[in-house]
Order: sequence, then structure tokens, then C-alpha cells
Amino acid sequence: MKIAIIGCGVIGAGWAARFLLNGFDVCVFDPSPEAADRMQRVLLYARASLPALYDRVLPPPGQLNYAPTTADAVTGADWVQESAPERLELKRALYAAIEPHLKDGAVLASSTSGFRPSELQKLCAAPERLIVAHPFNPVYLLPLVEIVGSDLTPAALKSHAAEILTSVGMHPLVLDREVDGFIGNRLQEAVWRETLWMVKDGIATTAQIDEAILHSFGLRWAQMGQFDSYRLGGGEAGIRHFLAQFGPSLAEPLTHLMDVPELDQALIERIAKQSDAQSNGRSIAQMEEARDASLVALIRALKAQRVGAGATVRTHEAGLTFGQDDEALVTTTRRVIPPTWTDANGHMNEAHYLEVASNATDALTESCGVTEEYIAAGRSHFTAESHIRYLSELHQGDEITVRTQVLFAQGKKTHLFHRILAPDGTLSATVEVMILHVDLATRAVCPPLPHVGAALERLAAAHATLPRPESAGNAIRDLRPKEVA
Repeated sequence: MKIAIIGCGVIGAGWAARFLLNGFDVCVFDPSPEAADRMQRVLLYARASLPALYDRVLPPPGQLNYAPTTADAVTGADWVQESAPERLELKRALYAAIEPHLKDGAVLASSTSGFRPSELQKLCAAPERLIVAHPFNPVYLLPLVEIVGSDLTPAALKSHAAEILTSVGMHPLVLDREVDGFIGNRLQEAVWRETLWMVKDGIATTAQIDEAILHSFGLRWAQMGQFDSYRLGGGEAGIRHFLAQFGPSLAEPLTHLMDVPELDQALIERIAKQSDAQSNGRSIAQMEEARDASLVALIRALKAQRVGAGATVRTHEAGLTFGQDDEALVTTTRRVIPPTWTDANGHMNEAHYLEVASNATDALTESCGVTEEYIAAGRSHFTAESHIRYLSELHQGDEITVRTQVLFAQGKKTHLFHRILAPDGTLSATVEVMILHVDLATRAVCPPLPHVGAALERLAAAHATLPRPESAGNAIRDLRPKEVA
């Protein structure tokens, strides 16, 4: 499938990175001489962060190309994402250049955050073909995308768009009707408007406002939305009690509501000076890198709880396939080392080697039938023994690959040998694991169900033709000097 990105600013480049790292070929058109450099910078960040969300192999990256014209980018594309500046005349010219080359069945989507789809459709020769697919920055990490159409938009088109976006790990929110600002931006603007007033009135600085968000409801919102949060605020009586208790306060003049402060030069300078001081000398690049690292850690934490953005990643991950290399070893993990995995020495901490191996074991057994449903029905594998060898250092941002060899699989016992490979393919560590199949009700070892046992035995038979690892079966040797007879 070919993706065309028209406009390669922060949003367009983020779209390109999201599609590329999920295996789609992407063709970019942007007349700016800086577009290619901007694309490579965003792609660098995306490669260091998006795969770090997953414990399973993402598809091989697609091909990235740059087109000299809009027509060259769009021709043959299955999805065209327009992310041009928010000027109607500019978009009119772009749509005139896009539509003659848009193939049947292709999606034409705009990243606009300021125009209703009906406004953009008036600029098109075939208005029913255009939808809004409004993402959030960084597009390669934040999964939400608002899909919006007008009365002219076929429901099937919105459904088709949602399917494609789901396949690249996004969370499509299909709106029932168009509205200015959609959902996300209307909420953000309400908070933004009030923060501007507090700065203008001298009530709070930009740093104080951001601290209030970071240390309170900002944390809460990552895993629980406004209505669920207030439901809990009402205690056992729920949302009705909350509304009865706090609803009347909405009539009090706590906020400026729709009253907007004038962004005159004095207010702009005040905000800019406070924001500069708040950044504490950090560059935009440093702040973006820190933002992405924090988002990865947060989304991975939510992933364990199947909540919010973490649930989206987990669902996407469940559909990723397992690969085989030329030696028939199963590729059970490919991921990027996040900042939280490094220690005082600057390399990956030993605890995370075991975590990587545990994820690889889970991936292999799941591919053999030990699914969530299988475990819920009362059976699983427990680790009985493991042995790790550390052969070379691994660092933050390194993309590591785990290839697994099944040394033995029969009845209750399975013997695995995980090879952890550095980005250049060199062997960085090995983790040898013995797992036992267990009845979760009795906690006793028992044979797996036939389909799981057969799948593991097939892998063991296939891998029996490969050389046995030299270190297999080894443990730490006795370092004590031998007694002299």
C-alpha cells in the first residue's frame, strides 16, 4: 500500500513516520528545501521511540521517497494525507492538483485542526471523497486520530479510513457530526483560554500553570478521562452525587469561559519570557527527546493495565506476526531500548535482559497457542530456571532483536535459547530458559493441551537441525581454587 504525504511539517512528517514504521511505503511532497531534513529528524525520533512501545516485532519499515510534484506523490497512492498550512486558498490549489491523480478507492484526508470537512469539501471537485483525519503531535506516538466527515461523507468511507489507521496502531475516534475544533481541540482550547487569562491577569506564571497540570489532573487524564474521574470523585454514589455536590459551582465566575484575552504584544512578550525561563536552557530538540522518552514510559505503563493509549498499543501488538530468519530461528522480539532501561554505567541494566527474554518467551509460547484465552482457561507456562550471559554492552536507543531456538519440547518441559542481537547483528547476550507447563488451579506441572504441545514440538524438530549453542547447558563455573592433593 502506498501512502502520499502532502506537506512535511511536524504533523506531515509524523504521519510519514507512523506509516513507514508500520511497513507502508511513503511518498512525500513538500516544496520546502528543508523538508527532507525535517523528515529525517522526525524519523530519527520515531525510530528511537515507537518500536520501544512494543514487545513484538513491527513490520519491516516501508520505503521513503520524495516526489518532485504533487501529482507524482499522489499517483497510485491508497491514502493521501494533506498536512498543509491552514490557508483555504493553498488547500484549494493542492486539491486541484491531487484530485485528477487520485485513484478509485483512495482516501483523501486532511490533518486540519481549524476547518470543518464541509468547508474543505467545497474546494473539491468530488467533495464526498474528502475526510478529516486530525491527529495529535507527535503523530508517531500518540494514537488518537479524529475522523470527521460532513453530510456528504459516506459512512463506509469513514469506516474504511478507521480500519487503515487501526492497522498502524492508531485509535480512530469517528465523530457522529462535524463541529468546529472537533473534540480534542475544543477541550484543549478551553484550558488554553483560561491559562492565557491567568498569565495576563498576573495570577500565575507559565511554569506554575504547567506544574499544576503535571502534578495533578494531567497524570489522571493519561489513564482516566474527565467523566470517569469525576465519577470516582462522587465516591460510591458516583457521578450523580458529584454533580449534585459540585454542579452548582459551575454558575460561579471561576473562569472567563468564552471571554478571550487579546494577544497583544505585551501579553505575547510576557508569555515568551516566562516560557524561555521555564525551558531552563533546553533546546527544542532536547525537549522533544525528553517528551518522547516520557511518553514511551507512560504508554508502556498503561499498556500493562490495558488502559487508554496503552490499550491501543496492546491491541495493535496482538495482531503483529512472528517472523522467521534464514536460519529458521523465530524472531520473537525486536524493540528499542528506552532511557528507563539504562543504569549509572550508561548501558542496559541486567534486569532488563531478563525482561526482554521473558517477553520473547511469551511471544513464542503465544505463537504456539498459549493465548490470553488459553491462560484464562487455567493453563500457562512458568519459568523454572534461567541463565544469562552478557557479551557486549547495549545502550539507550539501540534496536535489539531476539531470535529464539527451541532446544527441547516434550510434555511438560520446554527448553529455550534466546539470542539477543545488537543493531549490527552481533551477539550481545544469551538467555537460556527452562519453562514448565502448569495447571493454574492446582499450581502443579501438567502437560499442555495437544495443539500447544504439538506446535512446540514442531519448532523443536525444526530447530534440531541447527547447531546446538556452545553455551547451552552451561552455568557459572566454580571459581574456587581446586585443592591440591
